[in-house]
Amino acid sequence: MFKIESIKSQSPQVAIDKERKATKFDINKMFEFLESGKDEAALTKSLMQQIERDTILKTNASYYDLTKDQHRELTAQKIARLATYIEKDAPFFENFQKRLNLIAIVDPQLGTRVGVHLGLFLSAIRGNGTEEQFKYWAFERGAAYLKDVYGCFGMTELAHGSNVAGLETTATFDQKTKEFEINTPHLGATKWWIGGAAHSANHCVVYARLIVSGKDYGVKTFVVPIRDRNHNLHSGVAIGDIGAKMGRDGIDNGWIQFTNVRIPMNYMLSKFTKVDSETGDVEVPPLEQLAYGALLGGRVTMVTDSFRMAQRFITIALRYSVGRRQFGAKNSSEELKLIDYPLHQRRLLPYLALTYALSISSFDLSQTYDSVLSNLDAAGKSQDFSKLGQAIAGLKNLFCASASLKSTATWYVAQLIDECRQACGGHGYSSYSGFGKAYNDWVVQCTWEGDNNILASNAGRIIVQSIIKLQEKEKKIKGDLSYLNGISNIDKEAILLPNKQSMTNLSKLINAYQGTIIRLGVRCAESIGSKKSTWDDIAAQRVVLSKLNAVLYMLQHLVLKIKQLGDEEAHKQYLVQIAALFATSQIEMNFASYFLQFKAIDSLEPVADVVSELCLSVRDQVIGLTDSFQFSDYFINSALGSHSGDIYNTYFDTVNNLNNPQVRDGKAAYSEALEAMLRRDPLEVRECFEKSDKVLKKLAPKI
Repeated sequence: MFKIESIKSQSPQVAIDKERKATKFDINKMFEFLESGKDEAALTKSLMQQIERDTILKTNASYYDLTKDQHRELTAQKIARLATYIEKDAPFFENFQKRLNLIAIVDPQLGTRVGVHLGLFLSAIRGNGTEEQFKYWAFERGAAYLKDVYGCFGMTELAHGSNVAGLETTATFDQKTKEFEINTPHLGATKWWIGGAAHSANHCVVYARLIVSGKDYGVKTFVVPIRDRNHNLHSGVAIGDIGAKMGRDGIDNGWIQFTNVRIPMNYMLSKFTKVDSETGDVEVPPLEQLAYGALLGGRVTMVTDSFRMAQRFITIALRYSVGRRQFGAKNSSEELKLIDYPLHQRRLLPYLALTYALSISSFDLSQTYDSVLSNLDAAGKSQDFSKLGQAIAGLKNLFCASASLKSTATWYVAQLIDECRQACGGHGYSSYSGFGKAYNDWVVQCTWEGDNNILASNAGRIIVQSIIKLQEKEKKIKGDLSYLNGISNIDKEAILLPNKQSMTNLSKLINAYQGTIIRLGVRCAESIGSKKSTWDDIAAQRVVLSKLNAVLYMLQHLVLKIKQLGDEEAHKQYLVQIAALFATSQIEMNFASYFLQFKAIDSLEPVADVVSELCLSVRDQVIGLTDSFQFSDYFINSALGSHSGDIYNTYFDTVNNLNNPQVRDGKAAYSEALEAMLRRDPLEVRECFEKSDKVLKKLAPKI
């Protein structure tokens, strides 16, 4: 096979290598910054190396040619492989969760399949079950080790998704037998989109309405066996595959219907709600919402997934933009690199800045989640009401932050993947670039674990409610929304970013975001207070508040981390530029009308100028800034984004190795139809034959 040779000065490899050598900072130190410290960075490297070297977990370009059945077969083999790792990592240790996050970079469907069991099934038991119930299912039965029990998460129904309180599956208590009877009363109550249900899971955490003595006590959680040890369906359980989806073919999403399925009484998870076996009395706690704390882990994980997926695809697009040349000056024989066009810089570099901002916030949100769960467990065991109050406050803070960040991050990364695809031109449309499958696999994150618009509007509502409380002189706000306490210090008429210089000052940018949120939030609060609007009337503004809050969260945490670096650190100056680019490009791309309306800026022109200048200042370091992610070609898995930059040979070889280049004179199965079309007789000949046929048909009866 011949190799594609370019004019040496225009060779993609030479261009990328030259820019790599021009990196002005230590990429290992930048990697440590992105991974939240030296120890975390070392762990990430070690886990990536283990994943890449594992022959069963192997993922390469052939991944893009697999059928649905092949994806599922390989995913099952990989799950079995991961079970051996979890035994060594121990359940719920950071190592395995981090391993799963890294696997999801190259194989999202595998990450989800295992994540449904550990992150949803077991987390539901942890959040809703007693300590004894959790120990039983996780350790005695072996679910924590992917042994004996493999679970799915039966929340959503065909007719209900985000509205959990409206679910209609029933769990009726039979006091005589001390059992619950699980039923699907009608088609709309069919459990739907249940990952792992179609073929894999043998148990399901079922969200169902608790019915005792004819009274409906609302939706509670139950562990329901759905298959026996031979993996045959239990009687009364009907299951099917929901069929073709946009992506993630490796996940066997299914539907489940229950008909008079009986489970023991202790299979109801009863950390909060309890049913007395003798009297049938039901004890419902005043703070039942605490049960959902453990389930917020899914949202937190999706913020981390957003960071990792953004790393992968901004790397591909930026490497391609350095290696690919198109057009150029009239009097020049050399074409320009894509990245040297200002338009291309403005298309991609704001997304590079977003990726950096996501890194720090994803780690901080994960730490907050772990802390909140620990506090909730400790408060529950101690029965100390002051500790419980603090834990609840932490949970509310986590709910707002995770809802805001999950919705905003998953939306933004969907945009990032598609813009990166388009920035790679026609080659980006090839499956082997990685963009197509990644986009189809990714966008489900915008609707699962809570539809993004619902989550965002809920987070926005919390912000408005907090402002109303402050206006009513209630206690000051703590946690991530504490900046709202500055409501009385915001001059309604002041321009928060009066000139270009202020737009590169990180402190002033943070103040501008805070001020815009407060001004918009006050407007919403006044509308609600005067009863001019209902909460639904301001739903669009609540979504904007959520997005603004998410960007502010990312910006604040990134800036705080930057401030911890010494001035002698070479990578600090680029991080400052990236943080400013992130903040200003978000204003331009997503919030211009609100910054203008609420007088954070008085013109968009200086913002656009600053974005262009910051893009230019970051431009010559794009290879170093993406090399800092330290992804090997295994994790990139793209014909267009290899570390070497040998774009055309890699792409050409991938296409030919996977598409049987030896058979050059073979015919397709549908070749006969095309051949007949091409060899057809002239029209006049065909018409002559048609006339002859008609004459013969008329004469036939007479002959």
